[in-house]
Amino acid sequence: MTSLTTEITVAYLHFVALIGTASLLVAEAAVCRPGIQGAALHRLKAIDIGYFSFAIAALLTGAMRVFWGAKGSAYYFANPVFHTKVGLFVVIALLSIVPTRRFIQWSKAARADERFVPDAQSLSGVRNVLRLELIALAALPLLGTLMAHGVSSLR
Repeated sequence: MTSLTTEITVAYLHFVALIGTASLLVAEAAVCRPGIQGAALHRLKAIDIGYFSFAIAALLTGAMRVFWGAKGSAYYFANPVFHTKVGLFVVIALLSIVPTRRFIQWSKAARADERFVPDAQSLSGVRNVLRLELIALAALPLLGTLMAHGVSSLR
C-alpha cells in the first residue's frame, strides 16, 4: 500500500497522460487531411512523436497505479475489465504503427521534394486508422471508470 499523496499524484499523472495522448491523436487527425504537404508533413511526424511519448507515459503511470495503487495488483489482475482495457490499449498501439510508418515516409518524401503530396488512397487509409484509434481510445476511460466502481465483468 502507498500513501494517499502517492495515489493521488499517480492518478493525476495518469489522467494527464491520457488527456495528452487523446489530444495529440486528435491533432494528428486534424492535420492529416487531403492536400497536406511540406512543413505540415514534418509537423505530423513531430505530433506523432508527442503522441507516442504521452502513450508511453499513460502506460507507465497505469502500471504504477496497478503496482503502487491502493487497490493492489491482485485486484487488477483478477479483473476481466482490466484485461479488456490493457488489450484495447495494445490494439491501439498496434493500429498506431500504420500512421507512424506513413508519417515517416511522407516526411522523408517531403524533404526530397517540397511539393510532395501523399496519394489519396494512403492518406484515406491513414485517416481511417486514426478514426479507429480515436474510437478505441474513447473506450479506455469508460473501462477505467467501471474498474474504479468495482465492476469486474462486462456481462
